[in-house]
Amino acid sequence: MPRTLRTRPDSPTDIEPALRAQLDRAEAQLATVRQQLRQTQQLAGLGTAAAMLAHEFNNLMTPMVAYARFAIDSDDDALRIKALEITLKQTAIITAMSDRIVRLAMSKPLTLESVGLRAVVEEAVASLCRDLSKDGITLKLSIDDSLKVWADAKHLQQVFFNLLLNARRALGEKKGRIIIEAQLIADQRIRIEFRDTGCGIPGAELDHIFDAFVTSKGNGNSSGAGVSGLGLTICRDLVHEHGGTISATSTQGKGTTFTIELPIAKQD
Repeated sequence: MPRTLRTRPDSPTDIEPALRAQLDRAEAQLATVRQQLRQTQQLAGLGTAAAMLAHEFNNLMTPMVAYARFAIDSDDDALRIKALEITLKQTAIITAMSDRIVRLAMSKPLTLESVGLRAVVEEAVASLCRDLSKDGITLKLSIDDSLKVWADAKHLQQVFFNLLLNARRALGEKKGRIIIEAQLIADQRIRIEFRDTGCGIPGAELDHIFDAFVTSKGNGNSSGAGVSGLGLTICRDLVHEHGGTISATSTQGKGTTFTIELPIAKQD
């Protein structure tokens, strides 16, 4: 009767290095996928900003062309100089807008330092490249200049920029308000609230707005989160990388509030 040859199982010491190597490869692949998702979301936000930028470019270029034509046709040197000065001023505004979009597109490692919170919020607002009042939206900032967080300014700006895009989308065609407030709370942390008076988010969807690929952008509420619902997922990940938390509350027909808590900047 033929014998069956049985191989001896590998010892635990042989298996563990192999499992560790597989785990390391899986973690590296996951980190790569997360970075790709973040870049995808950045491009989605930039696409929205670029659409507003194109509209503003048109508004700025029209008087520039008119002033340039006036400078060519005019024999009055004083008026010609004034026309050229206005043209240069408009050009500077366009250049500043373009620079903001380029900086948003840049990706760099997270570097934590003391950051003035109000300045980061104002830069995120400026990165929209369009005055919100032109769309009937009132923006209110209530952030003391002394408040500083321990953060990466560029990555934090990305979070605020995404929340502003969501709030703007939530308001849609109707007039409304976006209110951004910050205050020092217990445990050496700062709380920042982004509130809009948009249409709100249904309760069933509110529990999942930070999940990847979950979006209700097409349902007319404020949870529209960019491409395939990645925007708020990236916000959550970036806030967590800063040692902070992010949450949301909402009432349909009244609006949504996103609350972020971040560590206060370390003192020298």
